[in-house]
Amino acid sequence: MYVNEMETPLGKVYLGVSEEAVKYISYDEASFLDDRMDVSNLEIDLMQQLKIELEAFFAGEKNDFSVPIEVSGTAFQMKVWEALQTIPYGETVSYKEIAELAGSPKAVRAVGQANRANPIPIIIPCHRVIRAGGKLGGYNGNDVDRKVWLLNLERPF
Repeated sequence: MYVNEMETPLGKVYLGVSEEAVKYISYDEASFLDDRMDVSNLEIDLMQQLKIELEAFFAGEKNDFSVPIEVSGTAFQMKVWEALQTIPYGETVSYKEIAELAGSPKAVRAVGQANRANPIPIIIPCHRVIRAGGKLGGYNGNDVDRKVWLLNLERPF
């Protein structure tokens, strides 16, 4: 695992990649590090590509990502994360809609938990999920300010 940090308009983010894929984007350095991991801060090609794409996204110049990603989670989390990737840039959907797309229409709260466990926020756009009626709801540990910033970036008023 290669881990770097990057300053963004949302504060410092920590990036974790393998030779093949992006594994993590985190606002909390310790959230994905494991004592058993061999960690290097080398900036391999994939890390450089990820940083370039994130910088372009934050500058409003890019609305999708081409870096390969790899996540692991429960079967339900995987379905939710796949559903999240279908939400178009600049649009929002409800937790209920994601639950339906994931094949569990009554699992609205579980969708919220899967969003919270999302290892690659921004690329897997959990910030695009809002409560029924248009209310926001939490984002990455209840930091609604980050969610608002991301939604405003994607839907400038």
